[in-house]
Amino acid sequence: MKTIISFLIMLMFTSASAQDKQVFTKITEGDQLIYLLASPSLKGDISLEETINSRRSRRSFAPDGVTDVHLSQILWSAYGVTKPSTNPQRSGLRSAPSAGARYPLEIYAVVGNVPGIEPGVYKYDAIQHRIIRVIAADVRKELTSAALNQKMVADAPFSVFYSAIYSRITDRYGDRGRDRYVCMDLGHSAQNVYLQAEALKLGTCAIGAFNDEMVKAVMLLPENEVPLYIMPIGKVK
Repeated sequence: MKTIISFLIMLMFTSASAQDKQVFTKITEGDQLIYLLASPSLKGDISLEETINSRRSRRSFAPDGVTDVHLSQILWSAYGVTKPSTNPQRSGLRSAPSAGARYPLEIYAVVGNVPGIEPGVYKYDAIQHRIIRVIAADVRKELTSAALNQKMVADAPFSVFYSAIYSRITDRYGDRGRDRYVCMDLGHSAQNVYLQAEALKLGTCAIGAFNDEMVKAVMLLPENEVPLYIMPIGKVK
């Protein structure tokens, strides 16, 4: 009996350690820093109905307590591939619907304090479920200034940042794609982030109030990308 109890205690500590362990893979390709993220979990501990009921916009975050597993799960929920395509010209189906499967959104992680992940701005590559560093600096303070000094951007360990490449959708749907479908795509994806954060016992708040030109300068966005949303992620204080 003592042996069984000892084994169960050891198993509990082993499981806890496994949850805390960093599970990304860090690689470099030329001068690019890349993190291959943990495979997303497809089963959670809380029901969809519970997350919908408890979902709120959270604006006060602890400076730590977020892991690379959280980062991986949040990014996958935002725009991750759920059904790979056999056609090399298509990305497959995503976690969020998109008009005509055009997927005009670009997703970035603005990382400040995620253990094991160097601070910086990373572009999310949904097809390979990885992040590629595009800025080697913690830009949370600068992004906060661009976001009308909304302090939650600086406080949160990381933020999900959305931009759009409108030509991906306007070349098929014209002005309707620009005026309606991109906004719809953004809403689908952002709600996924809200619900996934809630399921992970984290919080977020969608921010659309910012100076576009300042944000583009901080994020070093290409000319064809339009900033849309900032969603700081963290443990709620």
